[in-house]
Amino acid sequence: MADDIDMEKPVEKSTVSNDCVVKSEKMFSLKRWNAVAMWSWDVECEICAICRVQVMDACLRCQAENRNDKEQEECVVIWGECNHSFHNCCMKLWVKQNNRCPLCQQEWSVQRIGK
Repeated sequence: MADDIDMEKPVEKSTVSNDCVVKSEKMFSLKRWNAVAMWSWDVECEICAICRVQVMDACLRCQAENRNDKEQEECVVIWGECNHSFHNCCMKLWVKQNNRCPLCQQEWSVQRIGK
């Protein structure tokens, strides 16, 4: 979503000589401004330590199974009480074998699950 802002006042070039400001010709005038924004997950590390894929993308298992977009939406980020984040799909499999965080080895308990 870009906002267009029209700037009516042109920027003028000024020079200073002997404590006097002299305005001269216009250097440029701003006709249009397009704002650009970036976003990312609120995570400390953007890589899932289990599958080594960015948490913003679907995990390797979901990508390999060629799941459609709706099914890949279920591949969300999960945060533990230790503030480490992983793909929910990856962590479900991990917890079946070991109920500890793969990074810090604390007992795993879910802090939140996000989209």
